[in-house]
Amino acid sequence: MEPENTAKETVLITGGGGYFGFRLGCAIHQKGVDVILFDVMKPLQTVPEGIKFRQGDVCCLSEVEEALKDVICVFHIASYGMSGREQLNRKLIEDVNIKGTENVIQACKSTGVSSLVYTSTYNVIFGGQIIENGDESLPYLPLHLHPDHYSRTKSLAEMKVLEANGAELRNGKGVLRTCALRPAGIYGPGEQRHLPRIVSYIERGLFKFVYGDPLSLVEFVHVDNLVQAHILASEALKANNKHIAAGQAYFISDGRPVNNFEFFRPLVEGLGYKFPTCRLPLSLVYFFAFLTEIVHFLVGHVYNFQPLLTRTEVYKTGVTHYFSMEKARKELGYEPQQYSLNEVVEWFKSQGCGAKPRKYTIMHLVRDGALLLLLIAVMVSWFPSAVTFSL
Repeated sequence: MEPENTAKETVLITGGGGYFGFRLGCAIHQKGVDVILFDVMKPLQTVPEGIKFRQGDVCCLSEVEEALKDVICVFHIASYGMSGREQLNRKLIEDVNIKGTENVIQACKSTGVSSLVYTSTYNVIFGGQIIENGDESLPYLPLHLHPDHYSRTKSLAEMKVLEANGAELRNGKGVLRTCALRPAGIYGPGEQRHLPRIVSYIERGLFKFVYGDPLSLVEFVHVDNLVQAHILASEALKANNKHIAAGQAYFISDGRPVNNFEFFRPLVEGLGYKFPTCRLPLSLVYFFAFLTEIVHFLVGHVYNFQPLLTRTEVYKTGVTHYFSMEKARKELGYEPQQYSLNEVVEWFKSQGCGAKPRKYTIMHLVRDGALLLLLIAVMVSWFPSAVTFSL
């Protein structure tokens, strides 16, 4: 029989200063649980009374161990390199995603934390191959096939978390129970990572085309559905639920596969912009992203520009991959609620975004001409490789 854990009912959220971590912390606090938000950066929002913010770095073991004293459950959300130019910073990605996760696991063992819920990603399985209604029985994508450091390191980190399930805690405090949630792309009002970048492209006139098969399907998860899933997962690690989630991974989404660009159509049109009708081949856009990454590799240390797209972003948005929620429904009791982009559109409008009357200037002409020339150059260089590939 496991000894009773007499630690106060306190949870800690790594990455608690970010959009999702902050939202999760607020939801848990409303249930009467003490919450500590742990992050290198302070939240943009005002921290509600009763929630503690502790500044610290998951890459520093002593800071993590100090923060975990008297904590009963950790939600390990902190990560780096999910999108844009962040994906190209290999060292920081490995430090945060691998070393940081190792530190969290070690600190859980040394301080007696009994539960660890890890926020993983679809990318531990998906690497550009078509997946229709996949489930958790699918194997990890071989590490050497990951085209980006984020996906590879998240895969390694998830393996470490699940392998730590059942590890003995120091001083006979029982064992550590762990699980991993693999969310689709997160959206919701106030999301700060993906949606502002998309809206900035729309407002700057860079959203001129879509790409890939119009019948391709991907998935998204509303932030509140993801919050629900994490709370359910933490409950499913407890003894009164027979530790049913211990050692398990779960795909989490809204459960509604949709074409990536059609998903964002209400956002584009809701802000008053015209949805593009030009559709480019997926391979052409992938090739463009590849060239962009090469340029960033060569000049990024001098000019750390934001790539329009990375290779990973191209296949994540243009190649069909969606998963069954059956395991999460059955074992966690997860039931995703239905949301639309209306609240997202209204949030951006409240921030002053939206189409405004403007004259077509010489600068616009130069910009559009440059984009056209760049597209022609990419197509010319891509055509021989496309022909070779088809042969």
